[in-house]
Amino acid sequence: MTADGTHGKIRLIEENCTSCMICARECPVWCIQIDSHTEVDPTAPAQQTGRGMRPRTRNVLDRFVIDWSLCMYCGICVEECPFDALEWNGAHVAPRPSLDALSFGIDELA
Repeated sequence: MTADGTHGKIRLIEENCTSCMICARECPVWCIQIDSHTEVDPTAPAQQTGRGMRPRTRNVLDRFVIDWSLCMYCGICVEECPFDALEWNGAHVAPRPSLDALSFGIDELA
C-alpha cells in the first residue's frame, strides 16, 4: 500500500525476481505471465550428485507481464512473493484504447 493507505498498480523489482512463479500461481485470475530460462551460475559452487559434480544454475527472467484488464488489484501476488520482487506503486493504471494496451511488460512495470 502507498503512504495514504491505498494501492494501485504493481511495480516489478526485476533484480529481486527469481522467476519462481509463485505470484503467477497464486493469482486468482491468472493475470501474470512469466517466461525465464536457466543459466549456469559461475559464482555458486558445484553440487555433488550421485554421478559427480554438477554446476549450479539459476533462473533468468525473460518476460514478466501483468494484464491489467484481468487484474483485480487484490495484492495476493505482492503478499506471496518471497523475494519482495513486487510492490504497490502509485495510482491505478489509466484507461487505455484497447485491451492489448493493458498488458504491461518488464519495462512498464519497473
